[in-house]
Amino acid sequence: MRKIIPNAAATALFLSLSSASALADGDAENGKKLFARCSACHAITDQNKVGPGLQNVVGRPAASQPQYKYSTALTASGLTWDEVNLDAFLKAPTTVVKSTA
Repeated sequence: MRKIIPNAAATALFLSLSSASALADGDAENGKKLFARCSACHAITDQNKVGPGLQNVVGRPAASQPQYKYSTALTASGLTWDEVNLDAFLKAPTTVVKSTA
């Protein structure tokens, strides 16, 4: 299992979305490039933007970032974010949580 440090969790998430081999190889530069697409809406801190902040997202219950309004479906999902369900959610959110926004 890959070890993910809290502030790097978001980078690891987006690495796995687009390039599993980049994550396995620890390609931080590729992770920065990939996360650039996401950083308009998400921060790797606990700051909410258009999307919720991603600090400490691994191991956190879904829809639990304070002061962020989540979809009813995600709030009711009962998920706790781990590498497996994060990868699946990032690739196809509505296959993991039907009716999520």
